[in-house]
Amino acid sequence: MKFIKYLLVGIIFGIVLTKSEAVSWYRIYEMFQFQSIHMYGIITTAIITGVIGIQLFKRNQVKDVDGTLINIPDKDKGFKNYLIGGTIFGLGWGMIGTCPGPIFILIGAGFYAVGIIFLGALAGTFCYGLIKDKLPQ
Repeated sequence: MKFIKYLLVGIIFGIVLTKSEAVSWYRIYEMFQFQSIHMYGIITTAIITGVIGIQLFKRNQVKDVDGTLINIPDKDKGFKNYLIGGTIFGLGWGMIGTCPGPIFILIGAGFYAVGIIFLGALAGTFCYGLIKDKLPQ
């Protein structure tokens, strides 16, 4: 039954992203051309929500459904790894026109050609898994 809850949350999240046009190639294109603030507003809202949520979790010692304390460790200090990873992610996002989350939404909406992008994302994740121990982290 837990699966149903997660499925419903995923469906609602997909609807919200679709209705807010966050999965629109045109909106992403506008963002990378600095022609519209639409996507920047969505991203900023997500960042603010995430920061507030993480701080509430850390300060209130929130527990998961099994009663285990949720421990969120601090991020490693560093600059180069985030710069390189963010650049690769941003270039891929700009070339493809979608980030990993909306891939599933677009496939669900009937854009089956995005399945090729999904396979590329899987291949990239697999390659990262092969070389992650050799990367500067």
